[in-house]
Amino acid sequence: MNPTITAFELSPDRGRGLARDMRVRWALEETGRPYDVRLLSFSAMKEPAHRARHPFGQIPTYEDGGLVLFESGAIVLHIAQCHAGLLPGEAGARARAISWMFAALNTVEPPILDLQTVMFLERDKSWFEERRAMVKDGIRRRLDELSSYLGDADWLDGAFSAGDLLMVSVLLRVKAAGILDEYPTLAAYVARGEARPAYQRAFAAQLAVFTAASGG
Repeated sequence: MNPTITAFELSPDRGRGLARDMRVRWALEETGRPYDVRLLSFSAMKEPAHRARHPFGQIPTYEDGGLVLFESGAIVLHIAQCHAGLLPGEAGARARAISWMFAALNTVEPPILDLQTVMFLERDKSWFEERRAMVKDGIRRRLDELSSYLGDADWLDGAFSAGDLLMVSVLLRVKAAGILDEYPTLAAYVARGEARPAYQRAFAAQLAVFTAASGG
């Protein structure tokens, strides 16, 4: 049987590939693993049946036989450890790739998510402009460091890995804000990720769900 993942019935990202099931779809495509998708409404995500899979009532989840996982990073790591294509075979390189997975989610993504919070929830606050500028400066500090490390390399540590998959996914979240354009090296890095056939297949699959649900 194929593993089953959960995804939004009608994604709030409007099919732009930002919902976190995209990371799992991409990992499954990179490893050549077929999968099924269970689509959920926002209300269904909070029902006991889904909370049994995800205690916080979010997506994605991953079910394979008796194994049920939540959190996109943990799911991608599991897929990468079980199937060839996303982690190097050499122990040191494998450990470094996993380090980059954690760096993407724990170091680079938090200030990017802060910006989304500011833009969607704090626009009516008297300190909005000051707060937005401060958060953007925090993002730039991380991107300065990441760009310096990447240099002219194609990927973070040799061949493409799960670390790159998550880092590209995270950086895509700041693309619309225009900040990524300030870093040509990182913009090219993200473009390389988006150009991968596995990414294209995952993106098309996620977009098709939104298009069908919105009547587009």
